[in-house]
Amino acid sequence: MCTVCGCSDGKASIEHTHDHHHDHGHGHHHHHGHGQHHDHQHGDACDHIPDDAGLLDRSANRAGQTIAGMSSDRIIQVERDILGKNDRLAADNRARFAADGVLAFNLVSSPGAGKTSLLVRAVSELKSSCSIGVIEGDQQTSNDAERIRATGVAAIQVNTGKGCHLDAAMVGEAYDRLPWLNGGLLFIENVGNLVCPAAFDLGEACKIVVFSTTEGEDKPLKYPDMFAASSLMLINKIDLAPVLDFDLARTVEYARRVNPKIEVLTVSARTGEGFAAFYAWIRKRMAATASNAMTAAE
Repeated sequence: MCTVCGCSDGKASIEHTHDHHHDHGHGHHHHHGHGQHHDHQHGDACDHIPDDAGLLDRSANRAGQTIAGMSSDRIIQVERDILGKNDRLAADNRARFAADGVLAFNLVSSPGAGKTSLLVRAVSELKSSCSIGVIEGDQQTSNDAERIRATGVAAIQVNTGKGCHLDAAMVGEAYDRLPWLNGGLLFIENVGNLVCPAAFDLGEACKIVVFSTTEGEDKPLKYPDMFAASSLMLINKIDLAPVLDFDLARTVEYARRVNPKIEVLTVSARTGEGFAAFYAWIRKRMAATASNAMTAAE
């Protein structure tokens, strides 16, 4: 996790697109002091590790860090404070999404897994059946948001600078700048990173981890927190599996070793293979959300 390495000290940059600024009608205009925003000061930590250090298992310390002048108890307290503030803002987001009837998904993956290509195809094919908005998270550039907008779907870019994940405050501000998505879908594309985004609730209904066949079968074991936190694993680039000697069964077994309840679908953002099943999964979620909303209203 990065909560004590300095990434909470900087500021994110969120697009100010006046054409998309909206009032949800619920009085939700938040002006948060972004105490948890980002400016990583990792430094060259590797310079301090001797070649013969061997395997250093810091799994007991969630931060995986030692900081001069700060005890491990203090490090843990800093983590709790940052995550606690984030969780309160995530709860605000979740309430806003529920009030608008919006189903929000947090898409996570390592860089290059194909999240944006997957989203471009998905929003292009779903936009005629429901309202859709996208929040794009990257360290720099608005390239991904521009790709989404080219489909005719509204997108807001959040640049985290040196930060390695989105947080709930960023998402809340970006949501303010989207058109009203009454009863629709919100896709949040997180920064490419299989570590830190696992710890930060954004107010989403669930996380969807996009995993590429080019990454190797053992990623769920190497980055268990992300796969444990996700409800669905989309195995992308399945069209490349034959030439990569990719072991699908082993990948699924590894993922379910860390999360027995994770659902798995295979897709290809390039060919469209598997997207019908993905859309069916989304529609099932939307129906459940609508049913829950009706029950709560009774």
